[in-house]
Amino acid sequence: MFTITVESSPTRQSFQISTGDSVLVGSEKCLSNLIPVGCRGGGCGVCKVRVVEGDYSSKCMSKAHICDAQAADGYVLACRVYPLSDMCIELVKR
Repeated sequence: MFTITVESSPTRQSFQISTGDSVLVGSEKCLSNLIPVGCRGGGCGVCKVRVVEGDYSSKCMSKAHICDAQAADGYVLACRVYPLSDMCIELVKR
């Protein structure tokens, strides 16, 4: 289990995520619609967040939504990111 803290919500919120769940799935299980949901496959960009702190692995994400420079700055799609430690994320306003 890992703790994911969301800093840019109206109030700072945290939720627990099971090993093997993406950040988006963990959010849905615990906080329902805190992170916006789209295609769930890394193609639409709706669930874009920025990782402020923590380690993670990720699956392929559309370059149309996460370019190399953004990825280097911690931007990811929550549906494609799997925590390897506790994480702190910021929601990205669309």
